[in-house]
Amino acid sequence: MKPFSADIISTVEFNHTGELLATGDKGGRVVIFQREQESKNQVHRRGEYNVYSTFQSHEPEFDYLKSLEIEEKINKIRWLPQQNAAYFLLSTNDKTVKLWKVSERDKRPEGYNLKDEEGRLRDPSTITTLRVPVLRPMDLMVEATPRRVFANAHTYHINSISVNSDYETYMSADDLRINLWNFEITNQSFNIVDIKPANMEELTEVITAAEFHPHHCNTFVYSSSKGTIRLCDMRASALCDRHTKFFEEPEDPSNRSFFSEIISSISDVKFSHSGRYIMTRDYLTVKVWDLNMENRPIETYQVHDYLRSKLCSLYENDCIFDKFECVWNGSDSVIMTGSYNNFFRMFDRNTKRDVTLEASRENSKPRAILKPRKVCVGGKRRKDEISVDSLDFSKKILHTAWHPSENIIAVAATNNLYIFQDKVN
Repeated sequence: MKPFSADIISTVEFNHTGELLATGDKGGRVVIFQREQESKNQVHRRGEYNVYSTFQSHEPEFDYLKSLEIEEKINKIRWLPQQNAAYFLLSTNDKTVKLWKVSERDKRPEGYNLKDEEGRLRDPSTITTLRVPVLRPMDLMVEATPRRVFANAHTYHINSISVNSDYETYMSADDLRINLWNFEITNQSFNIVDIKPANMEELTEVITAAEFHPHHCNTFVYSSSKGTIRLCDMRASALCDRHTKFFEEPEDPSNRSFFSEIISSISDVKFSHSGRYIMTRDYLTVKVWDLNMENRPIETYQVHDYLRSKLCSLYENDCIFDKFECVWNGSDSVIMTGSYNNFFRMFDRNTKRDVTLEASRENSKPRAILKPRKVCVGGKRRKDEISVDSLDFSKKILHTAWHPSENIIAVAATNNLYIFQDKVN
């Protein structure tokens, strides 16, 4: 049974404490899950995540000037660090970024002077006494309200948003431009990168992802469809068209093929929590780069090398253009990224061990332990292996998230969200 396409999850993001987890979907909805508090009598039931709030973030629109439909699909969600009792998050579709406030109400005022209990205005001549309004407890309500709408700044589709470490600004990136916004100002943004050529026929690459440095508010990186990463410093000049550092791995000529350029396009770039490394994901690999070494990555992990021989058919069914994301664990020691057949991969940077796990209904009973999976190429197949020819390319894990401090991961498999955590003894 094919999932209803509006329900397909398009982004997953933990907040800074890991207490909340937000997902966005193709239908423009945001669903926030909250972790249950640990109860006295069930200490081992370390918080499960339950639905906390659901709201419609974006609606489908129509651009009359370009005769284009603008999808409501949520491309990215980014949380702001919590400053008070309310939570704030940014969500974006292809064109418009919105800032949402999510807050709780468990009391309501009663005893108005000028209105009756139904909210109708009372006749002033009948008011003879002055009442003091009181707050009465009520059932908990979680309200999501849009606080800012940042629109009309992108000609092309927004692929990334990133909150700066100054918490006053954020950036939004599309194929050719990156804009810097102030959270308080919705009607203007500042263009900090513009790679649009004067003649569009000379266009050779597009921006695929962008992210701010976790601690230095003047530094950000962006990746390109040519497999390169540029580090920019906003102190150097107002328009960061000249990068400070340029990361690129020279291609091995013996590996050159028709598909080289397509598979070298970077689909995601992420700073490590320490700010020392950046991780990039292209079609077949995850690479870790040291900010102090531009000529090659310090680590390269093969995600699904067995697909090298399948690139022709992956090109024909468009899968070769899939954009996989990658994430770090809280201590930057393990990285995770998705693959096909609902597989996702984890690479331990210290032990160099890696594992393939599967997110599927069959093995997702609560408290079930995930068994590692293996893919075999040609020859004899062991009974617990799966042949590369029987992989399901319609089941893909593009979006994953890792709890900021614990070993809890969220994995989006089409329209299902799986949350796995370390076994608690």
